[in-house]
Amino acid sequence: MKVLITGANGQLGHALQATAPTGVSIVATGSAQLDICDAAAVDALVAAERPDAIFNAAAYTAVDRAESEEALAACLNGDAVGNLARAAAKASARLVHVSTDFVFDGLSGIPYPPDAPTAPLGAYGRTKLKGELAAGPDALIVRTAWVYGSQGGNFVRTMLRLMAEREQVRVVADQIGTPTFAASLAEALWGLNAAGAKGIFHYTDSGAASWYDFAVAIQDRG
Repeated sequence: MKVLITGANGQLGHALQATAPTGVSIVATGSAQLDICDAAAVDALVAAERPDAIFNAAAYTAVDRAESEEALAACLNGDAVGNLARAAAKASARLVHVSTDFVFDGLSGIPYPPDAPTAPLGAYGRTKLKGELAAGPDALIVRTAWVYGSQGGNFVRTMLRLMAEREQVRVVADQIGTPTFAASLAEALWGLNAAGAKGIFHYTDSGAASWYDFAVAIQDRG
């Protein structure tokens, strides 16, 4: 099996490569190798490589900055997914796309089921929902939350840096989520792909914490 991974230089891209099953041939692309907003470039690469599956780990993830850069976020999180979906269909490849809990309003006190109504509150969530719709009904879409790993930008790496620089770090305690290790998510994606799954799934690690709880845990283990 040949798999094209976009966003290969990010935390999930690294994890996908590290956890790839035996026998999988990987074509790893970062933004320098493939601009996923360029439909012609996507078509050309997919036509040349003929992958069996495309794992889209590329995304615009700066949640707050997306409010002032929604057009860029919409390109990377929405239009680009459509480019990948169309190229995948032409090559008879499966598209595996990663989305987010930000497609919901966050007001529920219990976990959202995959078929819960979406209601994004900000630009980031809107653009990720646009990507889900662009992926199409034949894609495997996995929503996740609070992803962290040893690579890329994430809360754990930021906290470790700030804790090394400052005597005190202030972290909010009123936002609750489910921290998810990138390698765990990657293994789930590989497993769902191998099972031929399609449609929308939710995956996070077990447990829940506030950002403050998560920061305390990082300090204790750092």
